[in-house]
Amino acid sequence: MKRNNIIQGIFVALLALLIVSCDAIVDEQFLENSTTVEGVELVATQNSANGNTIELSMNTPGVTGYWDYNLGVALTNKVEIVYPIPGTSTFTFIGTLGAEFFEKTIDVTVDVLDTPLDQDWYDLVSESTSEGKTWVFDGGPTPDGRFWWFMSDPGNPWGVWWNAAGDCCPPADAAGRMSFDLDGAANFTYYSGPDADPATGSFVLDVANQTLTIDGGVNILGSMEGGGNAGVFNIVELTEDKMVLHVPDAAWATGWTWVFVPAE
Repeated sequence: MKRNNIIQGIFVALLALLIVSCDAIVDEQFLENSTTVEGVELVATQNSANGNTIELSMNTPGVTGYWDYNLGVALTNKVEIVYPIPGTSTFTFIGTLGAEFFEKTIDVTVDVLDTPLDQDWYDLVSESTSEGKTWVFDGGPTPDGRFWWFMSDPGNPWGVWWNAAGDCCPPADAAGRMSFDLDGAANFTYYSGPDADPATGSFVLDVANQTLTIDGGVNILGSMEGGGNAGVFNIVELTEDKMVLHVPDAAWATGWTWVFVPAE
């Protein structure tokens, strides 16, 4: 009898699960779009000078989503940003109409940087944002006993486990350089050596979370293949005269630290 009760209980549970599953399928079949992509209204608001304070808004009722403003995302229908790049930029709203997802873009032209940027932007690219700034290793290119590219504690960027460049083994691009500028976009340019051809990509400076991300198939100086470095760096220090980056997940379950200074 007890066994029969157990079997009966299992049957009831399975039946209930089947009913719930069928209801979920039926509900999905009745999802409907509240509008079309063409009916989604995107608005960008600036001052009369086309300054770099921009309010991006999606004004269509029944539509939800988020903004991708190239240097980050805002999980809301409306956001105000201080954009650091002059010229025309394209911003994307990603959302759902009800039964399907969509993307829609809006172009915005910034003629003047009339709202100051966070200081980190000026430290990284200089006050002349379109011209940009070039960085090199704070040492080398041969072993010199200094600390500018080293294996570190995953939880402590200054906890030196092996002073690779300073002791014996600098990276192949120790004599190279890299540049950051905001000339129409967030541009990153890498040179493996003094006479090397440039390799170009882009970057994202996340001031709030203190990270620097490199995109476009290139990377910073000293990014060795297989080093566990996916192009996302924690910013340990960023001033006008020094930049220290760190990853906690380099090869062999270690951290890695980079120290750069502006090129002379």
